[in-house]
Amino acid sequence: MATTIVQNPSYAGESAGKFISAALLSSNTIANGGLTIRPNVKFKEVIQRLEIDGITKDGTCEFSDTSTLTLTERIIEPKTLQVNLKLCKDKFRDNWEAVKMGYSAHDNLPSSFEDYLISYVAAKVAQKNELSIWEGVGTGGSAVNGEYDGITTLLDADSAHTGAKKITGAAVTAANVVAQLGLVADQIPSALYGREDLYIYVSQNIFRAYKRALGGFGADGLGANGFMAQGNNQDINVLYFDGIKIFMANGLAANAMVATTKDNLYFGTGLLSDHQVVKVLDTADTLGDQNVRVIMRFTASVQYGVVEDIVSYGLGL
Repeated sequence: MATTIVQNPSYAGESAGKFISAALLSSNTIANGGLTIRPNVKFKEVIQRLEIDGITKDGTCEFSDTSTLTLTERIIEPKTLQVNLKLCKDKFRDNWEAVKMGYSAHDNLPSSFEDYLISYVAAKVAQKNELSIWEGVGTGGSAVNGEYDGITTLLDADSAHTGAKKITGAAVTAANVVAQLGLVADQIPSALYGREDLYIYVSQNIFRAYKRALGGFGADGLGANGFMAQGNNQDINVLYFDGIKIFMANGLAANAMVATTKDNLYFGTGLLSDHQVVKVLDTADTLGDQNVRVIMRFTASVQYGVVEDIVSYGLGL
C-alpha cells in the first residue's frame, strides 16, 4: 500500500479564512441566504437599528424637531470555538484515491490529501453550526460544549419577546399546517409584509407537512390532486404562504417557526481575525502511528436586531 504523506500545513489569520469560511458559511441557513453575515467581527460589534416616527410634518417657516427617532442596539459577540480531531489516514486513503481517479461526488477536487481531510471536517462543522444558529445553547446552566446561543435560545430568554408574537405551537401535520402557518403570518407586523427579504423560517417537518398539504393530503380543501393537480409529485423548490417565502431551516427543532426579515438576523464571525487557525498534523514521525490531527479555531455567533419584528412559534415545545 502506498504511503500517504501529510505535509503538516498550518494556516492562520486571513490564510485560514478560506477554510473556516467553507466550514461555517456552508451551513444550510447561511448557504441559502437566510442570514445577514458580519464577516469580520474581531471581538464584539454593536448592531444598530434606527426607527423614525412621523418623518414628514406640515410645512412651517420654523424648524420644528417633532419626529421621534428610536435607536435600538444589540451586541453580537462571537464565541471562540475549536475542533481537535484525530483521524486515521488508512480510513481516508481509499476515499482520497477514488477522488483523484474521478470516482467521487465532489464537484471540486481538493488539491491535496490535507485539503481533503480539512474539507471532510469542514462539512461536519457546517452541520454543527447549522444547529447552533437556531437551537444552540452556549451560556447558562444548560450550556452545551461547542455551541453558542442560537436564535430561538436568545428569543426564549428575551423578556421583550412575549404576547401574541410568541405563539405556543403544537405538533404540525399536513392536516393542520395551513392553520398553524396562518397563526404566524397573522402576527407579522404590517410594515414588514411585502418585503422581499421577509421569510417564515420553518423546521423540516413543517416544510414537508406543507408540501404534503399542497399535494392534496391535508384537510384544507385542496382536493385529491392538490396544488396545480400535481399531487405529491412536486419539486422541493420555493414555497410561499400568503405571499411570504417559506425557508426550510434545517437547524430548527421540529414544530418550530420564526418569521422576520433577513436583515434582522445576523451571523457574526471573524474570517480575517488573527485568532483563526487551521492545522493538519501528521503524528507518524513523533508517535509512530498512522493518525493525523486536525485543529481548527474560529469564532461564531448569531444575534437579531429588533425583537418586535420577530414572530416565533413552538419555542421549547
